[in-house]
Amino acid sequence: MMADKPAQFTLTTAGASISAYPGPDDIHRVELPNGIVVLSRINDNSPSVVIKGYLPAGGLNDPDRLLGLADFCSAALLRGTENHDFYQIYDRLESAGARLGMSSGVHLVNFSGQSLVEDLDMLLDLLAEGLRRPTFPEGQVERLRAQLLTGLAIRSQSTRDMAGLSFDQIVYQDHPYSRPSDGYTETVAAITRGDLAEHHREYYGPRGMVITIVGAVEVQAAVERVRAHFGDWLNPGQAELKPLPPLKQLTETITRSVDISGKSQADIVLGAAGPSRLEDDYIAATLGNSVLGRFGMMGRIGASVRDRAGLAYYAHSSLSGGLGPGPWYVSAGVDPENVEKAIELILDELSGFIQDGVTGEELADVQNQYIGSLPLSLESNAGVASALVTMERYQLGLDYLRRYPEVIGSITRQDVLEAARKYLDVDRLGIAVAGP
Repeated sequence: MMADKPAQFTLTTAGASISAYPGPDDIHRVELPNGIVVLSRINDNSPSVVIKGYLPAGGLNDPDRLLGLADFCSAALLRGTENHDFYQIYDRLESAGARLGMSSGVHLVNFSGQSLVEDLDMLLDLLAEGLRRPTFPEGQVERLRAQLLTGLAIRSQSTRDMAGLSFDQIVYQDHPYSRPSDGYTETVAAITRGDLAEHHREYYGPRGMVITIVGAVEVQAAVERVRAHFGDWLNPGQAELKPLPPLKQLTETITRSVDISGKSQADIVLGAAGPSRLEDDYIAATLGNSVLGRFGMMGRIGASVRDRAGLAYYAHSSLSGGLGPGPWYVSAGVDPENVEKAIELILDELSGFIQDGVTGEELADVQNQYIGSLPLSLESNAGVASALVTMERYQLGLDYLRRYPEVIGSITRQDVLEAARKYLDVDRLGIAVAGP
């Protein structure tokens, strides 16, 4: 059995002092009386300001017949409000060189924007209008529907997208994660303007909303500006998303093929459900995944399947744990004639990974990479805002970034091996192939 000792490595934080990272002494966190959490941090070295945040209005509760409703709704919020039509909204943004966007996932509707600090009130005004007072004008709804349907048509002809969709249906059978949050052609076509308005009335409100503001604005001033735009927002009937049901684990390996004629490439997605971001072994699994298929030249998988065997155009692994058990999978794009050979080689690599784990050198390399890349990720207002959102979403604590090097450095080879064996079993995998 391997010695359960922390890997030996040198912290490479590019000269950054850990005390310079955002922490409890310079992150201002306030919860408004209506439930909105505001996080702010000043950066006097930049004339701009970034806002990021979310609220719990994702597609988890979408009925099957209207799958894609939450995604459609979030995309329509800035298509017209009580005070501005679509063209006025984007004229205000473009004239100020600002941007503002919204998107939906399974659990959350996310928003982000950026402007010069003098335009922050304008940005918050448009954000508040979109979240609180959209009108879903018929003409804009139909234009948006056409765009969404075009995207779904493109998806149906993408070997990579269809392999991923089939993989989700295998691994998350009878679970909400088996459903694409952007829906299907027939469900998006069935959504009415009234459905959009009803979804907005039911799920949009201040409870559970988080907004971060990072840039050249004093932290108290940032809070007061959010209060001015959102402090009176109430929705007594705001519904909660239903809890995730337990995931039924695979008991055997299941393989499915999606036939897409006329393609010169087949895509493979192979794996299982991994940890949520809330699990204690998430970091160990993440570091292991980097060795398996992300770090350097796309890790062991890329080196074996693509570089040495020459069987794939690309080959890598991915781990995407969020509020629920996200997938841990290997994906590869191959010549259709090489599908079986590529799958066999990927399974061999997984077997070795589960049997022997990572080497001390491999673990030290990925630990140094994770720790060393942290300062770079925090150089921009957007990077800091993203970090604050993540810390709040997963309740990591305001001191998380300062603890981060210690958290990463504490992971041992045994931790990685146990995580790999917990989530990956070559006898219980989902394997999806899409191609000709």
